[in-house]
Amino acid sequence: MLTDFLDGAHAAVVVEDGAIAFDLAESKYSISGEYNKCLLHLWSSERNFVRRVLDAEVKTTTLRLQVQRMGQNRPTRLDFCRDRDRRSPAVRRAARSAYEPRLRRTLERNLPGWTVVRLTTSIDLEHSFGPAYLRGWLRQGQRALAVLGVNDEETQSTVDGALTCGILWLEACRLAQQERRVVEGLAMVVPKGMATLTQQRMAHLHPTAAKWHLYEFDQRDDELVPLDTSDRGNLATRLVHSVDEGLARDRFAGSIARIRGILPQAEVVVLSPALVSFRRHGLEFAQARIAHDPRNFQSSEEIAFGVGLEERVLDAENETQFADLVRLAAAVRQKNGPKNHALWRMHPERWLESLVVRNLAALDGRLRPEPVYAQVPAFAAADRAMIDILAVTHDARLAVIELKADEDLHLPLQGVDYWSRVVWHQSRGEFTQYGYFPERELSHQKPLLMLVAPALHVHPTTDTILRYLSPQIDWEVLGIDEHWREEIRVVFRKRPARAPVQAA
Repeated sequence: MLTDFLDGAHAAVVVEDGAIAFDLAESKYSISGEYNKCLLHLWSSERNFVRRVLDAEVKTTTLRLQVQRMGQNRPTRLDFCRDRDRRSPAVRRAARSAYEPRLRRTLERNLPGWTVVRLTTSIDLEHSFGPAYLRGWLRQGQRALAVLGVNDEETQSTVDGALTCGILWLEACRLAQQERRVVEGLAMVVPKGMATLTQQRMAHLHPTAAKWHLYEFDQRDDELVPLDTSDRGNLATRLVHSVDEGLARDRFAGSIARIRGILPQAEVVVLSPALVSFRRHGLEFAQARIAHDPRNFQSSEEIAFGVGLEERVLDAENETQFADLVRLAAAVRQKNGPKNHALWRMHPERWLESLVVRNLAALDGRLRPEPVYAQVPAFAAADRAMIDILAVTHDARLAVIELKADEDLHLPLQGVDYWSRVVWHQSRGEFTQYGYFPERELSHQKPLLMLVAPALHVHPTTDTILRYLSPQIDWEVLGIDEHWREEIRVVFRKRPARAPVQAA
């Protein structure tokens, strides 16, 4: 039961004691039966734990385990939730319905002179609006403000995506009201304590394209608190030191030789001084790492293999399975491989990344082929961001490259997130200090932001969002040929027109 459920739960979250302990999209697990006990090992780049499984049951989209921590007698509960929003549809609808009159009353009380004209959560697929966002507008004579709110029972990821929909709603209101009144800006209303990312993003919007307002709404006290949208705040972001790849490759030379003996084309990606990843066109099939034995505190090198969430440590008994997996990945993971095979379809963005890293000039001749850094970790508060590609131009200007293999409504603002973190660290000289781009003096010019996606998979709303970005962000959209697995080729390129959308 345990393995069957986890095989289909690649994006589940693991909840222990009411708090999210792991996101399986960024974690690994293994199941073993040592000493007649079922042991579950979960780990990520931030933490790891081992639990003894005592009982298991599946309830709709949740796997509920009774587990025991090592060295403790009292059992606890561990939930694997396929649906990150664990509320039932009925509960979600009730929360959204109750939110509408409360927000209406609060807006009318806190914004005197403005009349709430309309609030709705109706689905509008044409404009990419879903029921999680309450949309409406305020009127004062010939003036108007677009309004978008999120109730405090929505997930943090839903709240973080609100600004994208808010900008689209502002544009929709302007088009609908252009003959009657001026929609001069957008009022975003987010739950108390959940505004950090939205505030940071709004600080990078075009200051004259619209009037930007942000409020935190405490639904417990019906209190609306305005926030400063020009305040970029303290990102509290930290950069991870660049790894000495030569030392790491020397350390794992035996494992590298062993795997390349089976698959000479295996990509060797150094993740840390104690961890090396082996991939085929971005698909990780094995890792070499330094393992610590808790029983005797000794360290040793080991190879773990597997595709997806589950991993097994390579030993004499499963060596044939390992070799079979590597050969299967080599046979399937190629440009003319079987497109209906799961391994061919997995992790398309990692595949795209692996090709771009090897041929940056195919994107833009200004980019130096090396050094180039993929999946650069930059932490901010509780979140761990991974900058897809960090490169440098021939004139030493940093370039932040964000990749998408499929349509993504949030691509522009996600790119802004990474761009702003790079600017933050650049202003403090930390890229040089932490070993990135050695022996090179980086330009003080703000980085380029390159948004890359297959031409037919650039979301239709992307142009709208980009027009509302600050003119300080030098962005480009690169549409690449749909057959990018065969060749990276740019088929169109867009740059900002540098004109305000509408005077506010």
